[in-house]
Amino acid sequence: MAGRGSLWLGAFIGFIVIAILGLILPIIGHLIGGLIAGLIARGGAGRGALAGFLAGIFGGIILTILAVVFSSAVGGLIGGPFGLILGGVIGTIIGLLAIILSIFGAIVSAIGGLIGGALAR
Repeated sequence: MAGRGSLWLGAFIGFIVIAILGLILPIIGHLIGGLIAGLIARGGAGRGALAGFLAGIFGGIILTILAVVFSSAVGGLIGGPFGLILGGVIGTIIGLLAIILSIFGAIVSAIGGLIGGALAR
């Protein structure tokens, strides 16, 4: 029986793969990133799925942070109370979209991690 790999290393490497491939191949990139995370994490399908899910969540966190920074920058460029309101509205809309996309990406990454973890066992 193979030993356990590193869950956090698998999640981190999976996140890097998702960040690179996710731009080129949106759904397939998440699946491949989760698969790689599961292969690195080892220890079975459940552990692989967890590594893939964490990799997908990391991507969602980064996307949400970028959305907040972007909306603040837009509000700052416009200036005044209108800029503050517009920045808040844009930030809320983009933040909600980022949360929805990150949940979807995390689920797809968890499926890839489940397959990778089962293969690595």
